[in-house]
Amino acid sequence: MKSFASLMVIAVLGASPLAAQSADPIANVEAQTERTERVAQQLWDLAELGYLEERSSALMMDELAAEGFAITGGIAEIPTAFVAEWGEGGPIIAILAEMDALPGINQSAEPTRDPIEGKGAGHACGHNLFGAGSLTAAIAVKNWLEATGTPGRIRLYGTPAEEGGSGKVYMTRAGMFDDVDIAIHWHADDENSAAARTSLANRSAKFRFTGISAHAAGAPERGRSALDGVEAMNMMANMMHEHIPQQARMHYVVTAGGNAPNVVPDFAESFYYVRHPDPEGVEAIWSRLEDAARGAALGTGTKVEWEIIHGNNPLLVNETLAKVMDAKLRQVGGVEYTAEERAWAEQIQESLGDAAKPLESAAEIGPYNKSLGYGSTDVGDVSWATPTVGVRTATWVPGTSAHSWQAVAASGHSIGHKGTVVAAKAMTLMAVELFTNPDLREAARAEFDRSRGPDYEYRSLLGDRAPPLDYRK
Repeated sequence: MKSFASLMVIAVLGASPLAAQSADPIANVEAQTERTERVAQQLWDLAELGYLEERSSALMMDELAAEGFAITGGIAEIPTAFVAEWGEGGPIIAILAEMDALPGINQSAEPTRDPIEGKGAGHACGHNLFGAGSLTAAIAVKNWLEATGTPGRIRLYGTPAEEGGSGKVYMTRAGMFDDVDIAIHWHADDENSAAARTSLANRSAKFRFTGISAHAAGAPERGRSALDGVEAMNMMANMMHEHIPQQARMHYVVTAGGNAPNVVPDFAESFYYVRHPDPEGVEAIWSRLEDAARGAALGTGTKVEWEIIHGNNPLLVNETLAKVMDAKLRQVGGVEYTAEERAWAEQIQESLGDAAKPLESAAEIGPYNKSLGYGSTDVGDVSWATPTVGVRTATWVPGTSAHSWQAVAASGHSIGHKGTVVAAKAMTLMAVELFTNPDLREAARAEFDRSRGPDYEYRSLLGDRAPPLDYRK
């Protein structure tokens, strides 16, 4: 790991741990149930946006410091990013934690649509659960290491701005995972699965058009509409949809377009995402999108420039690890509802329509297979730096889609908390297996090396730009 001499370091070696230590990994998780629920709820209440997670990051660092972890904050030029470490020597097992919320969607923990007045963001992707579950697992593993005297180090990485900010990409680019043997992550979902699911590579940018303002009725000939530039680009992009690979995705929003119809707007902006299973596919489509932007500016008499906001590589699946994680998840089992939770979930299901799935599926473990996921994640870049394995658990009512109000509600409910505990148990068991099974670590590394190839060199899809710390402001 890179030297942190110039960064904020909080060393708390010798601090009195708050969680009971046990040689039983599951007992170490169960002993923290109150903490897991409390931290998940606190993060849910805070709902801080990417790179603005000051209180969320501080909360997690405080919890880890109280358990004797050495904390290094402000890593990779990101104020809210941190790494917490306990132990000595090797191997080094990392657990990833996320904490950022999504803008423009909020909801109470009620099972019917109930926005919280004055709240501009919500945990519609369950990152409050992600953070709390990973925190719980890291402390549980630390307590197991201490109770058993097993050598090695457990690290928890606090990774900001997964939602469009690519926090882990900057951390990967800075070499933060270079000495890690294996990385573990998880995610909130509507099902339990450790299947080997990859993701799409992606890149985003804000395209900013500038024109000439004028009175739209009195002197329209003097104006050059920046909004015309945005609309012309969008039209060409929409036509392009028919002529890109089927597995690719391209979507946008208009983030600025003028304020008054009688004023020709001299500034307009659109925000684009491009996704494809391969980085090369993203770049090929991206080149065409840039041409569309140039053509739109030329045709409307405006000027255009763009800023790359984020870019993620696809997840590099490691089946050696995924199959073991699948076994650990089956050992733990799924999520069982109480009568009250079932009644709450049934109300959520009424809003899901045809997307609803049987509630009983929350207690089941999905089949193991290898598949392509159509989302994107900055965990992808970590997976090209070190062998990485993940798990998903039923923190949401079956049939719930991520980035929905139903996901926000469940992420602040006991159903979400239960799914978080399932994830913490599975990750803890996986980490224990990795600490005690050098053959597994070696096999995972061998698959990793084969998958990357002998000539692999890491390259991020966001170039050499600095973290966009203000992208959510």
